Amino acid sequence: MAGVPEPHTGWTFITNHARVLAVIADNPNVRIRDIAAHCRLTERAVQRIISDLEQDGYLSHTRDGRTNTYRIEPDKVLRHPAEAGLPVASLLSLLVQDESERVGKPVAQHTRLGSSAVR
Repeated sequence: MAGVPEPHTGWTFITNHARVLAVIADNPNVRIRDIAAHCRLTERAVQRIISDLEQDGYLSHTRDGRTNTYRIEPDKVLRHPAEAGLPVASLLSLLVQDESERVGKPVAQHTRLGSSAVR
């Protein structure tokens, strides 16, 4: 996978939940294996994160054969009181745009948020 970051130790600004959600926003049909590789997590950790996100209504999925298609709820409000009223779409617009710039893909914010991953 191109653009996969090197392993990192210490604290970071972005949570693993946000990283997983950003990868899904970029590709709603992404495999858990690819999410894990990109985020430098185990597949089991990604499964737990996806389960957390689904339980709290940020994410849902449909299954077609062996393929999952994820759907993000863009209007769902972020959980922490410091982000009171801020929708998940606002966070993803920053994370997905940043990821696209890092790997050199052109992206328009309205196109990315209008994709099938974010509804």
